[in-house]
Amino acid sequence: MINIQNDIKTHKLSSKLILQVHDELVFDLHTKEKEKMLSIVRKNMQAAVKLSVPLSVEIGIAENWLDAH
Repeated sequence: MINIQNDIKTHKLSSKLILQVHDELVFDLHTKEKEKMLSIVRKNMQAAVKLSVPLSVEIGIAENWLDAH
């Protein structure tokens, strides 16, 4: 989460990390930043821990948390 926040600041994005729910992160995503944020989140979450198997990341986008599933 810290690395994601650092990347958001580095790229001067307006999107914000607003909530963590167990193993999920919830963002206030600005539509024009969608592709950049997808890249930042996927890259950082897949690299969050080194494992002998790949760490998969699922991303859902919707108007609210429930619909994103």
